[in-house]
Amino acid sequence: MHRLGAGTKLAGLCVCSLALLTVDGPRGAALAVVGVMAVFALAGLGPRALWAQIRPLRWVVVCLLAVQWWVLGPVEAVVLSTRLVALVALAGLVTATTPTAQVLDVVERVLRPGRRWGLDPERAALVLALTLRSVPVLTDLAARVRDAQRARGRERDVRAFAVPLVVGSLRRADALGEALAARGLDD
Repeated sequence: MHRLGAGTKLAGLCVCSLALLTVDGPRGAALAVVGVMAVFALAGLGPRALWAQIRPLRWVVVCLLAVQWWVLGPVEAVVLSTRLVALVALAGLVTATTPTAQVLDVVERVLRPGRRWGLDPERAALVLALTLRSVPVLTDLAARVRDAQRARGRERDVRAFAVPLVVGSLRRADALGEALAARGLDD
């Protein structure tokens, strides 16, 4: 898996995404889970790596599952939530086994024909790179805010977590915006 090219992995991710759209019923959802676990095993990554990819989603999935359960019923809720988790896990597998520079090169190459419609592939790749980089940065910020919250004895206070996280995120976004503007990427 690590030796495959970034383009092959991204194409495979697209095919798997389309295949996940056809997953219907609990049996199909179970097969999707088994398939994702098999691909992780094939890549030499174990259950810990799989859990690392889907762990950040756990509360979102619980909320989404509850809403879908209420609106669509239990079977559809489980199937849709399983699709989402499987897709995120597969996308995480691609990013875990592929250097970011290779992914960005493929994105640039694929988007080049869009120049005739005014698309800037380099800028799109930069946005993707910034997005990929912001995830671990925000995760680190959230962990530091959580540690500070625990040190103050306010583990259960939502505001003690949310306010510093939002303020810290906005400060980082401002600093990033200033850095991009200083490099002439402000338009």
